[in-house]
Amino acid sequence: MNDLRILVTTDNHVGYNESDPIRGPDAANTFDEIMKIAKDRDVDLVLQAGDLFHVNRPSRESMYRVIKTLRTCCLGDKPCEVEVLNHGPLSADAELDHVNYEDPNINVAIPVFAINGNHDDAGGASMLSPMDVLSATGLINHFGRVVENDNITVTPVLLRKGTTKLALYGLSNVRDERLFRTFRQGNVKFLRPGEDADQWFNLIAVHQNHAAHSATSYLPEEFLPDFMHLVVWGHEHECLIEPTTNPDQGFKVIQPGSSVATSLSDGESAMKHVCILTISGTSFTSESIPLKTVRPFKMDTVRLVDSLISPGPDTKLDVTNWLRAKVDNLIEQANEEWRQLNPDIPEDQAALPLVRLRVDYSGGYEVENPTRFSNRFVGRVANVDDVVQYFRKKSLRSIGGTKKSSKDANDAPQENDTANLTLDNLRVQALVEEYLRTQRLEVLQETGLGEAISNFVDKDDKLAVKEFVDAALEAQTKNLLGLQLGDELPQNEAPVPPAPKGRKAAPKAQTAKGRAKSTRGRTVKSNPVVVSSDEEMGDDDVEILSDSDESAVVDSDSDSPPPRPTSKTNKSTRTSTRTSRPTTSATSASANRKTTAARPTKATNTATRSTKATSTATRSTKAPSKPNKPTTKTRASDNPQPTTSAQTVVYDPNESDEDDGFD
Repeated sequence: MNDLRILVTTDNHVGYNESDPIRGPDAANTFDEIMKIAKDRDVDLVLQAGDLFHVNRPSRESMYRVIKTLRTCCLGDKPCEVEVLNHGPLSADAELDHVNYEDPNINVAIPVFAINGNHDDAGGASMLSPMDVLSATGLINHFGRVVENDNITVTPVLLRKGTTKLALYGLSNVRDERLFRTFRQGNVKFLRPGEDADQWFNLIAVHQNHAAHSATSYLPEEFLPDFMHLVVWGHEHECLIEPTTNPDQGFKVIQPGSSVATSLSDGESAMKHVCILTISGTSFTSESIPLKTVRPFKMDTVRLVDSLISPGPDTKLDVTNWLRAKVDNLIEQANEEWRQLNPDIPEDQAALPLVRLRVDYSGGYEVENPTRFSNRFVGRVANVDDVVQYFRKKSLRSIGGTKKSSKDANDAPQENDTANLTLDNLRVQALVEEYLRTQRLEVLQETGLGEAISNFVDKDDKLAVKEFVDAALEAQTKNLLGLQLGDELPQNEAPVPPAPKGRKAAPKAQTAKGRAKSTRGRTVKSNPVVVSSDEEMGDDDVEILSDSDESAVVDSDSDSPPPRPTSKTNKSTRTSTRTSRPTTSATSASANRKTTAARPTKATNTATRSTKATSTATRSTKAPSKPNKPTTKTRASDNPQPTTSAQTVVYDPNESDEDDGFD
């Protein structure tokens, strides 16, 4: 047989809501169904387009369920008829860098090729993802790794069955804005087979935003090369299983969608499917298969003004009864859908449905508490706390152009923003960034902190915040030590600007007279050091050096006696070196050793110091006495020069001088 048959799935999210007593096993059950379909239909391989796990640190239960399913459905005595001709990196370890069905220690009947998504990406000090763990067990082939976000080379896995040749490309998830910029700069290269390139069927799996959430937070289809025949699009949960054609690029796109509903939204309400591709030569056919174990989900939106019920407190019970009838209807629709897909399962074993009723209560209606209303359906629905969602439409300006009243302004956000207030859609990183806009951090980078907290909450990375803070403190400590010891700033740091006009400075005469103001107990602020990765920088991101004016200004006070110097002032300004307090700072101890030669052994009045000591004191206090005014510094990698090439994708299909099968 020359036909190559591939089962395609994506966004299984095993481990989603696993603590829920009703919905906990849903994702794992459906993934088990998908792999059993692959085994029963005798496909040649399985393609998984990202987010197999819901978090990048899956629980033991999630990992156990996935390993058990893969062992049961993928291992066996059936020989794999697909020949691998060449491949890119398939493992983090060179000893395991081969397809699993060529491993002499295991017998793989159905190989699985998978990329990682944004939920199960690499993290931690080892930068390993759960997909790397599964790859080390020999149960999957993890391909499509992105090692360097600014310079990406996509190497295909070259497979052959009979006369059908498949070039399987994979592009694991990269932050959308970052990937957009990399494509725009022409720094994404797709390798092609070195021989008979036109006889290969080119398929790529990606895991990015398909819809344009902003100007750069998505992957345009036009960025992908036009020699592709089919694009399998992961990350988007809406099931668009039928192939669609891109008229400009000429390839087809399949969006399988998620196999479990992770939010109660319109995109999740469509029936879930997987598909089986049959590739013959450079053409293919697609067969969609509905998933039976997916919990049915029905959603509707209603307006209370259509109920013909008069608004007011006296009709609250009538409104509740009207809404209950609507929910009852949705429950019956969901149950009927389940019965059609699972006619052999008894009624008492049917899965409880997910139901969401969005209610527009504009017009002065009073409604029942949403949680109390939802609890009326305990035992009939799976989401017993959020069956109903109330909202009000935004108020429009009157025809005469009158401004909105304060009451109208309070009504405004409900139409588009209430969905964002649910726990399913709430972005922790957005909350952190919103909070930090009104704050000022001197040591930690706001962008990096938001990313770390997002990883802690969304991906269950318990060490994310600690690792970020440790890295920030280490970098700031090194920078602070260098500044206190008079070391030169690194080349990539902006020089400290001179004191702005109108500020009190520390002239040499004041320092020599011992009238420098004591800085005991005050924090010395230094220029922040960038500790966030390039993943966290946008197109116009800059590093802002902190304004440390109040911590570095030396003031004069002619009426007060010279204060006792501390470890942060130069040791030559001390009135008595023998009565000074010992310092606990390693930096100050080093400074003491460096300035010992400049100290007078028995000076009782700083005005009688030698000119040499005065000069030494001035030099040693020069760096910290200058206030730092806000300075911006832009990294070249974050604001690159626009490319002069019109090509957004760099690849050369004509080169064939390599011996590894690629250009």
